[in-house]
Amino acid sequence: MQTKIGEAAARGRPRSETVRLAVLMAVDDLLVEEGYEAMTMKGIAERAGVGRQTVYRWWSTKAEILYEACVVDAGRDLAAGADDPGDLDAFRRRVAGFLASTDAGASYLALLAAAQLDPAVATLMRGGDPVRAAACEALRAAPGDDPDDIDDAVAALLGPLVYAALTGP
Repeated sequence: MQTKIGEAAARGRPRSETVRLAVLMAVDDLLVEEGYEAMTMKGIAERAGVGRQTVYRWWSTKAEILYEACVVDAGRDLAAGADDPGDLDAFRRRVAGFLASTDAGASYLALLAAAQLDPAVATLMRGGDPVRAAACEALRAAPGDDPDDIDDAVAALLGPLVYAALTGP
């Protein structure tokens, strides 16, 4: 069962926002410390100070937890500033910084990598890639006409940034 962001699980007690945030922080911390492959649901629960049953009640996989954490953080980190709406150069700088130096950026890159081998993670990312969503918003806010093919425009905007983040400095 995949729980949508901000919704309470359909069964059991409603989510405690404190517990939810503890789990999201735990997954970010463990990703940085251990890496995606070594991270486990048990480890996430232990780091968050909650039972595994609580974690499994709200998320089916570590990818779902990481995805939720990434969506929340990316929304905050990639939002246009009041002084630069529609400024694609400012957006590029935000994305480059997000990918290179934030836990959420590391989460995003880990999810992209996992999506190459795990169809469930690929489906999760296709269902709502937070960086793609931010890029679409930035492109639509930029001066000029809306791009004819938003997918091509997003690829042209994000492709070099993601490549640079995946291959290193």
